[in-house]
Amino acid sequence: MKTVHNFNAGPCVLPRPAVDAAIDALKDFNGTGMSVIEISHRSKDWEAVMNECESLWRELLNIPDNYKVIFLGGGASMQFCMVPYNLLETKAAYLETGVWAKKALKEAKGLGEAVAVASSADKTYSYIPKGYEIPSDVDYFHITTNNTIYGTEIREDISSPVPLVADMSSDIMSRPVDVSKYAIIYGGAQKNVGPAGVTFAIIREDVLGKVSRYIPSMLNYKTHIEGGSMYNTPPVFPIYVMTQTLKWVKENGGLEAINKHNVEKAQLLYDEIDRNPLFVGTAAKEDRSIMNICFVMAEGHHDKEAAFLEFAKSKGMVGIKGHRSVGGFRASTYNALPKESVQALIDCMQEFEKMNS
Repeated sequence: MKTVHNFNAGPCVLPRPAVDAAIDALKDFNGTGMSVIEISHRSKDWEAVMNECESLWRELLNIPDNYKVIFLGGGASMQFCMVPYNLLETKAAYLETGVWAKKALKEAKGLGEAVAVASSADKTYSYIPKGYEIPSDVDYFHITTNNTIYGTEIREDISSPVPLVADMSSDIMSRPVDVSKYAIIYGGAQKNVGPAGVTFAIIREDVLGKVSRYIPSMLNYKTHIEGGSMYNTPPVFPIYVMTQTLKWVKENGGLEAINKHNVEKAQLLYDEIDRNPLFVGTAAKEDRSIMNICFVMAEGHHDKEAAFLEFAKSKGMVGIKGHRSVGGFRASTYNALPKESVQALIDCMQEFEKMNS
């Protein structure tokens, strides 16, 4: 098998043991003689997977008992309307820190009054706004904890006077989180917890049932809570891979150990970006993401961007081209990316520097 260094932003690198287990389950799931994509989602074998998956979520994040964990088909973008459908009665507040936060705000505005309490759009979302005040008269306050396109991250569990909702699509399970500070945490799986096709939501029970509008059944969190994530057929294969991925996280020391490893990887690469005269980071240093490291060619070297991309590709780097909306480079250093891949990228940057000195 060809060896590459997978820096894709999502879908992204997954733990090899999880991939191998998934391959085995595709051939024969749990000794049933059937593939995991052929079994009934009502079978005892599948029920055991669902129970194990939820149990791992609860254990790894230390989720309190008054929270429900559900798994939904599709991506996190559906949550942009599910959240206001279920929580927005009079007014909602959002922190606008990137494209996904802006899209979430747009959907809320379609259902009622929603405002951005602060935005970093003035500097192309290269920082996290500071010094803003969370209104006390809103139904909830929504944040996006990590911004894959711009490389910024909120790494603290902020205290909010109103129910706090967080899109944690791209940094969930990368560090410990105090779940009790949030009303809802949601995200797509395809960064740190599995393949595309399943969305997780962690919901504090007391925030539901307070809106007067009719909520379509499929958009109602209560529907999926009461149905045990099986109101409709769940995405069995993504959930199976998610379960295997979370087992890998647990076997590797849980979130404290994973966070330590992630910080070390990110620091290595940021140190090289700051040292190398050919490159410059794009995010404010105090807000730099541990998951998505964004950088561009330094002033006077912009003409070398395409050459570096080709050179990096020749060295086995995959997925380092920046998002189409911002250009430059983006190295996503999710949980399963080994430190050796980060070092390989650093070696590549240093070799390119020597070639152009």
